[in-house]
Amino acid sequence: MTAGHLQIVVCGAGPATDVTELLATAKERAWTAAVTATPSAIDFIDVEAIETTTGHPVRSTYQSSPRARRTLPGADALVIAPATYNSINKIALGIADNYAMTSVAELIGRQVPTVIVPFVNDALATRAPFQRAVADLRHEHVHVLLGEDEGWEPHPPGSGNDRQRVFPWTAAFETAARLAQESRAGAGDQG
Repeated sequence: MTAGHLQIVVCGAGPATDVTELLATAKERAWTAAVTATPSAIDFIDVEAIETTTGHPVRSTYQSSPRARRTLPGADALVIAPATYNSINKIALGIADNYAMTSVAELIGRQVPTVIVPFVNDALATRAPFQRAVADLRHEHVHVLLGEDEGWEPHPPGSGNDRQRVFPWTAAFETAARLAQESRAGAGDQG
């Protein structure tokens, strides 16, 4: 029996190469997982290794055939990591211009507990559109792992490679699992 199913969306940023760390953490905690990638993230990840680990195909496009069936279990939690400046702004605005963004929009709309881990530099993080996006997402009950209280800050421009090594994969999972547990407990209280 699994503790839950984690849907992961990776965006095209350096830490995406290490998404298997999140998969390993989920597996250690008896969660199943599947990965969806934005079109630009495909170049960062090892699709074959992810599919072997999860037992599910990595999706990055819409189904090619109407006969193709969705084979993934329902998501108990969603982690979007690493989330780029562009993707965070799109998610906040509800822009669903690719399969990954459409999946994210739907899962947030279904109120699946969601954690976003931005991978942005200081210059981008100070922009008003980004700050509005983070505030809007938090208003929608999306947990954005960002800020001193969260233990994850934007990095100085040009230092992304160093920050990639300490990307908070475990914190992302633990936050998502806690939110999923709280959601289940809240649903039980209503029943």
